[in-house]
Amino acid sequence: MAPPMSATSRPHRAVLVAEALEALALRADGIYVDGTFGRGGHSRAILERLGPRGRLIAIDRDPDAVAAAGAIRDARFSIVHARISELSAVLERCNTNKTNGMLFDLGVSSPQLDDPARGFSFRADGPLDMRMDPTRGVSAAEWLATAAEPDIREAIGGYGEERFAKQIAKAIVAARGREPIRRTKQLAEIVAAAVRTREAGQDPATRTFQALRILVNLELEEVSLMLPQALERLAAGGRLAVISFHSLEDRIVKRFFAAASKPDLPRDLPLRASELPPSPLRLVGRAQRASSAEIAANPRARSALLRVAERTAAALDHNLFNRIEPDAWRS
Repeated sequence: MAPPMSATSRPHRAVLVAEALEALALRADGIYVDGTFGRGGHSRAILERLGPRGRLIAIDRDPDAVAAAGAIRDARFSIVHARISELSAVLERCNTNKTNGMLFDLGVSSPQLDDPARGFSFRADGPLDMRMDPTRGVSAAEWLATAAEPDIREAIGGYGEERFAKQIAKAIVAARGREPIRRTKQLAEIVAAAVRTREAGQDPATRTFQALRILVNLELEEVSLMLPQALERLAAGGRLAVISFHSLEDRIVKRFFAAASKPDLPRDLPLRASELPPSPLRLVGRAQRASSAEIAANPRARSALLRVAERTAAALDHNLFNRIEPDAWRS
């Protein structure tokens, strides 16, 4: 069973559900992947559209999410405890070679944010953990205890896009010299004292907490590793839909889609459109945001951005992956 919600918890609402279902162009007998189960909002909606022969494979790295998936008693559904970077291995484990569509709802979920014991939020005091999978990896507190000041500055500046990264890193190193930084409120107070000004309505610790969460969970690396595997595992006509919540994730997705949907040719080569070699992906529509009605009902949908692409019948050139910068999010 999933753990009970805290007094401050709110039920998790999946974002852009209708848009995601339309993007996937579901076939009743198709095989689909929900790469980030969360609390199952997208999975349940997909299952409602599938026929008796359809199949849905869900993935989540959070043991609490995997436990929550036990409430779905449907022979067409299976859940695997894994990271999205392990996509191909998951499909092998499920005896699946190709799929008809994949959906990835990136980022942190409401239950993770709302549970103080997980350490994702500065709004309630808790252990400074931040791991989406608490059974593996290094916590935020453990990383901050040993990281060099330049590494802390680079992480907060790069992943958090924090202009006061230098001051915050210096303050963290000074504070940990006095006592270990183990609690969320403790870190939030250190950051608040180091940040001189902040945008109206934003807590001074917002960008630092985002940066540490991304770092601890290797979120950008996970997306970069997942995308080529998803492309390889899509059948012709299959759709890849990705919902991102901040610019760094979206930049990776946008550049991957662009690289996979355009032939790699010299710009001055005189070719007609009909003479261009086929690309393995075709972009589907423009990036979509949540409607004003959805944002009013679920403020966390405000930053959600959905991008969609369709696998073509073109052969996959693995040199494509060499053209995609691994650190595309940096520029």
